[in-house]
Amino acid sequence: MRKFLGLLIFGAAAFASAEAKAADALAGGPDATAGPDRNWALQVTPYLWAAGIKGDISPFRSGPTIGIDKSFSDVMHDLNFGTFVNVWGRYDRFVFSGDLMYVDTTDEKTSGPLPPLPPPLPPIPSVDASVDTKEFMSTLQAGYRVYDSPSFTLDALGGVRFWHISNRVTVQAAGLSGSYGESFGWADPVIGARAFLRLTDKLSVQAQADIGGFDVGSKSTWQVLATANYIVTDNLSASVGYKVLDVDYESGGHVFNSRLSGPVLGMTWRF
Repeated sequence: MRKFLGLLIFGAAAFASAEAKAADALAGGPDATAGPDRNWALQVTPYLWAAGIKGDISPFRSGPTIGIDKSFSDVMHDLNFGTFVNVWGRYDRFVFSGDLMYVDTTDEKTSGPLPPLPPPLPPIPSVDASVDTKEFMSTLQAGYRVYDSPSFTLDALGGVRFWHISNRVTVQAAGLSGSYGESFGWADPVIGARAFLRLTDKLSVQAQADIGGFDVGSKSTWQVLATANYIVTDNLSASVGYKVLDVDYESGGHVFNSRLSGPVLGMTWRF
Protein backbone atom coordinates (compact mmCIF):
# COMPACT_ATOMS: atom_id res chain seq x y z
CA MET A 1 0.00 0.00 0.00
CA ARG A 2 3.09 2.16 0.43
CA LYS A 3 3.10 2.90 -3.28
CA PHE A 4 -0.62 3.44 -3.83
CA LEU A 5 -0.72 5.51 -6.93
CA GLY A 6 2.61 5.62 -8.48
CA LEU A 7 0.83 7.88 -10.82
CA LEU A 8 3.10 8.15 -13.60
CA ILE A 9 2.18 9.99 -16.02
CA PHE A 10 3.89 8.88 -18.97
CA GLY A 11 0.94 8.78 -21.19
CA ALA A 12 0.55 8.81 -24.82
CA ALA A 13 -2.23 7.99 -27.08
CA ALA A 14 -4.27 9.39 -29.77
CA PHE A 15 -7.39 10.03 -27.84
CA ALA A 16 -9.56 12.85 -29.04
CA SER A 17 -10.88 14.06 -25.76
CA ALA A 18 -9.62 17.04 -23.98
CA GLU A 19 -7.11 19.06 -22.23
CA ALA A 20 -7.52 22.34 -20.59
CA LYS A 21 -6.26 24.46 -18.01
CA ALA A 22 -2.75 23.56 -17.73
CA ALA A 23 -2.34 21.12 -20.41
CA ASP A 24 -4.04 22.82 -23.25
CA ALA A 25 -1.00 24.99 -23.53
CA LEU A 26 0.50 21.96 -25.14
CA ALA A 27 -1.04 22.96 -28.42
CA GLY A 28 1.91 22.94 -30.75
CA GLY A 29 1.39 26.05 -32.79
CA PRO A 30 -0.71 29.13 -33.32
CA ASP A 31 -4.32 28.49 -34.14
CA ALA A 32 -3.94 30.76 -37.14
CA THR A 33 -4.02 27.77 -39.46
CA ALA A 34 -7.74 27.33 -39.40
CA GLY A 35 -10.78 27.55 -41.63
CA PRO A 36 -10.92 29.54 -44.85
CA ASP A 37 -11.77 32.79 -43.08
CA ARG A 38 -9.48 32.02 -40.10
CA ASN A 39 -12.43 32.55 -37.73
CA TRP A 40 -12.26 29.02 -36.35
CA ALA A 41 -9.51 26.56 -35.40
CA LEU A 42 -9.19 23.12 -33.82
CA GLN A 43 -6.08 21.30 -32.64
CA VAL A 44 -5.63 17.91 -30.95
CA THR A 45 -2.44 16.96 -29.08
CA PRO A 46 -1.73 13.48 -27.73
CA TYR A 47 1.39 13.74 -25.58
CA LEU A 48 3.80 12.03 -23.21
CA TRP A 49 4.29 13.24 -19.63
CA ALA A 50 7.32 11.80 -17.81
CA ALA A 51 6.24 12.86 -14.33
CA GLY A 52 7.22 11.93 -10.82
CA ILE A 53 4.91 12.31 -7.82
CA LYS A 54 5.28 13.69 -4.29
CA GLY A 55 2.66 14.09 -1.59
CA ASP A 56 0.45 12.44 1.02
CA ILE A 57 -2.51 10.18 0.30
CA SER A 58 -5.03 7.99 2.09
CA PRO A 59 -6.36 5.52 -0.49
CA PHE A 60 -9.20 4.29 1.73
CA ARG A 61 -11.70 6.15 3.89
CA SER A 62 -10.21 6.98 7.30
CA GLY A 63 -7.15 4.87 6.45
CA PRO A 64 -3.59 5.88 7.35
CA THR A 65 -2.06 8.75 5.39
CA ILE A 66 0.91 7.55 3.33
CA GLY A 67 3.80 9.72 2.19
CA ILE A 68 4.81 9.26 -1.46
CA ASP A 69 7.98 10.40 -3.21
CA LYS A 70 8.49 8.62 -6.54
CA SER A 71 10.65 9.40 -9.52
CA PHE A 72 9.46 8.84 -13.06
CA SER A 73 11.22 5.46 -13.23
CA ASP A 74 9.47 4.35 -10.02
CA VAL A 75 6.12 5.34 -11.47
CA MET A 76 6.84 3.52 -14.74
CA HIS A 77 7.44 0.30 -12.82
CA ASP A 78 3.83 0.33 -11.56
CA LEU A 79 2.16 1.61 -14.74
CA ASN A 80 -0.42 -0.52 -16.54
CA PHE A 81 -1.79 2.16 -18.86
CA GLY A 82 -1.75 5.94 -19.20
CA THR A 83 -3.09 8.43 -21.71
CA PHE A 84 -3.04 12.23 -22.00
CA VAL A 85 -4.66 14.39 -24.67
CA ASN A 86 -5.02 18.09 -25.31
CA VAL A 87 -7.85 19.58 -27.36
CA TRP A 88 -8.03 23.29 -28.13
CA GLY A 89 -10.74 25.05 -30.13
CA ARG A 90 -11.47 28.63 -31.16
CA TYR A 91 -14.23 30.45 -32.99
CA ASP A 92 -13.49 34.10 -33.63
CA ARG A 93 -12.49 35.33 -30.13
CA PHE A 94 -14.28 32.57 -28.21
CA VAL A 95 -12.06 29.68 -27.09
CA PHE A 96 -12.54 26.20 -25.62
CA SER A 97 -10.08 23.79 -24.04
CA GLY A 98 -10.31 20.33 -22.53
CA ASP A 99 -7.90 18.10 -20.68
CA LEU A 100 -8.05 14.33 -20.33
CA MET A 101 -5.78 12.26 -18.11
CA TYR A 102 -6.29 8.56 -17.31
CA VAL A 103 -3.76 6.45 -15.41
CA ASP A 104 -3.97 2.80 -14.27
CA THR A 105 -1.28 1.50 -11.88
CA THR A 106 -0.66 -1.62 -9.78
CA ASP A 107 1.65 -1.67 -6.77
CA GLU A 108 2.60 -5.09 -5.40
CA LYS A 109 4.16 -5.94 -2.03
CA THR A 110 5.25 -9.15 -0.31
CA SER A 111 5.70 -9.47 3.48
CA GLY A 112 6.90 -12.46 5.43
CA PRO A 113 7.43 -14.79 6.96
CA LEU A 114 4.88 -13.75 9.57
CA PRO A 115 5.36 -14.43 13.29
CA PRO A 116 4.25 -17.97 14.25
CA LEU A 117 0.63 -18.39 15.26
CA PRO A 118 -0.47 -20.27 18.38
CA PRO A 119 -1.28 -23.99 17.83
CA PRO A 120 -3.17 -25.48 16.16
CA LEU A 121 -3.05 -22.70 13.57
CA PRO A 122 -0.57 -23.36 10.73
CA PRO A 123 2.32 -20.98 10.05
CA ILE A 124 1.86 -18.37 7.33
CA PRO A 125 5.06 -18.04 5.27
CA SER A 126 4.21 -14.76 3.54
CA VAL A 127 1.49 -12.30 2.62
CA ASP A 128 1.17 -10.88 -0.91
CA ALA A 129 -0.72 -7.63 -1.36
CA SER A 130 -1.42 -5.44 -4.39
CA VAL A 131 -3.13 -2.07 -4.76
CA ASP A 132 -4.78 -1.25 -8.09
CA THR A 133 -5.39 2.45 -8.67
CA LYS A 134 -7.27 4.11 -11.51
CA GLU A 135 -7.22 7.90 -11.74
CA PHE A 136 -9.26 10.04 -14.12
CA MET A 137 -8.93 13.82 -14.40
CA SER A 138 -10.64 16.08 -16.92
CA THR A 139 -10.62 19.86 -17.14
CA LEU A 140 -13.16 21.67 -19.31
CA GLN A 141 -12.88 25.40 -19.92
CA ALA A 142 -14.29 28.14 -22.06
CA GLY A 143 -12.99 31.66 -22.46
CA TYR A 144 -12.38 34.77 -24.53
CA ARG A 145 -9.36 36.05 -26.44
CA VAL A 146 -8.63 39.35 -24.72
CA TYR A 147 -5.65 40.24 -26.94
CA ASP A 148 -5.06 39.14 -30.53
CA SER A 149 -2.17 40.08 -32.82
CA PRO A 150 -0.16 38.17 -35.46
CA SER A 151 2.69 37.56 -33.00
CA PHE A 152 0.97 37.38 -29.59
CA THR A 153 -2.37 36.18 -28.21
CA LEU A 154 -3.78 36.09 -24.67
CA ASP A 155 -6.88 34.11 -23.60
CA ALA A 156 -8.80 34.32 -20.33
CA LEU A 157 -10.35 31.00 -19.22
CA GLY A 158 -12.70 29.56 -16.63
CA GLY A 159 -14.20 26.13 -16.04
CA VAL A 160 -14.26 22.97 -13.95
CA ARG A 161 -11.71 20.23 -13.21
CA PHE A 162 -13.18 16.79 -12.44
CA TRP A 163 -11.38 14.06 -10.47
CA HIS A 164 -12.30 10.41 -9.92
CA ILE A 165 -10.02 7.93 -8.11
CA SER A 166 -10.70 4.22 -7.66
CA ASN A 167 -8.61 1.89 -5.46
CA ARG A 168 -8.73 -1.86 -4.83
CA VAL A 169 -6.45 -3.79 -2.48
CA THR A 170 -6.06 -7.59 -2.82
CA VAL A 171 -4.37 -9.71 -0.14
CA GLN A 172 -3.29 -13.36 -0.51
CA ALA A 173 -2.00 -15.56 2.32
CA ALA A 174 -1.98 -19.30 3.06
CA GLY A 175 -3.94 -20.07 -0.08
CA LEU A 176 -6.69 -17.58 0.77
CA SER A 177 -7.40 -14.23 -0.82
CA GLY A 178 -9.64 -11.24 -0.29
CA SER A 179 -10.10 -7.80 -1.80
CA TYR A 180 -11.65 -4.47 -0.94
CA GLY A 181 -12.34 -1.46 -3.15
CA GLU A 182 -13.30 2.18 -2.75
CA SER A 183 -13.70 5.15 -5.08
CA PHE A 184 -14.19 8.86 -4.56
CA GLY A 185 -14.31 12.01 -6.68
CA TRP A 186 -14.86 15.75 -6.65
CA ALA A 187 -15.06 18.83 -8.89
CA ASP A 188 -13.00 22.03 -8.67
CA PRO A 189 -13.82 25.41 -10.21
CA VAL A 190 -10.75 26.84 -11.96
CA ILE A 191 -9.71 30.12 -13.58
CA GLY A 192 -6.65 30.78 -15.69
CA ALA A 193 -4.97 32.22 -18.76
CA ARG A 194 -3.17 31.02 -21.89
CA ALA A 195 -0.52 33.03 -23.77
CA PHE A 196 1.11 32.38 -27.16
CA LEU A 197 4.15 34.14 -28.61
CA ARG A 198 5.39 33.59 -32.17
CA LEU A 199 9.19 33.85 -32.43
CA THR A 200 9.62 32.94 -36.12
CA ASP A 201 7.43 31.51 -38.88
CA LYS A 202 7.99 28.01 -37.45
CA LEU A 203 9.04 28.49 -33.82
CA SER A 204 6.83 29.66 -30.94
CA VAL A 205 6.46 29.45 -27.17
CA GLN A 206 3.28 28.98 -25.20
CA ALA A 207 2.28 28.96 -21.54
CA GLN A 208 -0.87 28.24 -19.60
CA ALA A 209 -1.61 28.43 -15.90
CA ASP A 210 -4.65 28.04 -13.68
CA ILE A 211 -5.69 28.02 -10.06
CA GLY A 212 -8.82 26.68 -8.41
CA GLY A 213 -10.45 24.58 -5.74
CA PHE A 214 -11.25 27.44 -3.37
CA ASP A 215 -12.54 24.92 -0.78
CA VAL A 216 -15.42 24.02 -3.08
CA GLY A 217 -14.01 20.61 -4.04
CA SER A 218 -10.36 20.51 -3.01
CA LYS A 219 -8.72 23.02 -0.72
CA SER A 220 -6.64 24.18 -3.67
CA THR A 221 -5.40 23.06 -7.07
CA TRP A 222 -3.14 24.64 -9.69
CA GLN A 223 -1.47 23.77 -12.96
CA VAL A 224 1.32 25.28 -15.06
CA LEU A 225 2.48 24.20 -18.50
CA ALA A 226 5.08 25.86 -20.73
CA THR A 227 6.17 24.58 -24.15
CA ALA A 228 8.34 25.44 -27.12
CA ASN A 229 6.63 24.53 -30.41
CA TYR A 230 7.91 23.86 -33.93
CA ILE A 231 5.71 23.72 -37.03
CA VAL A 232 6.61 20.63 -39.08
CA THR A 233 3.92 20.96 -41.75
CA ASP A 234 0.84 23.11 -42.26
CA ASN A 235 -1.16 20.72 -40.05
CA LEU A 236 1.44 19.17 -37.77
CA SER A 237 3.56 20.62 -34.96
CA ALA A 238 5.90 19.20 -32.31
CA SER A 239 6.08 20.50 -28.74
CA VAL A 240 8.45 20.04 -25.80
CA GLY A 241 8.13 21.57 -22.36
CA TYR A 242 7.41 21.08 -18.66
CA LYS A 243 4.20 20.57 -16.69
CA VAL A 244 3.24 20.71 -13.00
CA LEU A 245 -0.13 19.65 -11.54
CA ASP A 246 -0.83 20.17 -7.83
CA VAL A 247 -3.94 19.30 -5.79
CA ASP A 248 -4.73 19.35 -2.06
CA TYR A 249 -7.91 17.38 -1.30
CA GLU A 250 -9.19 16.13 2.06
CA SER A 251 -12.81 15.18 2.66
CA GLY A 252 -14.85 12.34 4.14
CA GLY A 253 -11.79 10.50 5.41
CA HIS A 254 -10.04 10.59 2.00
CA VAL A 255 -6.76 12.43 1.49
CA PHE A 256 -5.19 13.20 -1.87
CA ASN A 257 -2.47 15.81 -1.58
CA SER A 258 -0.07 15.38 -4.49
CA ARG A 259 2.17 17.19 -6.94
CA LEU A 260 2.98 15.69 -10.34
CA SER A 261 5.78 17.27 -12.35
CA GLY A 262 7.98 16.44 -15.31
CA PRO A 263 8.82 17.11 -18.97
CA VAL A 264 6.24 16.75 -21.73
CA LEU A 265 6.53 15.86 -25.41
CA GLY A 266 3.59 16.12 -27.83
CA MET A 267 2.47 16.20 -31.45
CA THR A 268 -0.33 18.55 -32.50
CA TRP A 269 -2.72 18.06 -35.42
CA ARG A 270 -4.44 21.26 -36.54
CA PHE A 271 -7.67 21.29 -38.56
